[in-house]
Amino acid sequence: MYQFNIPNMTCGGCAKSVTKALQSVDAGARIETDPAKREVRVETSATEADLREVLAEAGYPAEQKAAA
Repeated sequence: MYQFNIPNMTCGGCAKSVTKALQSVDAGARIETDPAKREVRVETSATEADLREVLAEAGYPAEQKAAA
């Protein structure tokens, strides 16, 4: 599981965009977004690099918080 801090994910619409971007890499990923904390948790078989790349392309560059 990956946990990212996404500084510019500030609302539900942003969270939907983040979710859609992550699902483009892994349609079966389990994704939990928390716009209030600007955090997203992703359970996926995709690599961290792929996730960060797609988030950056979507306009939501991510900082890794922790790996579980």
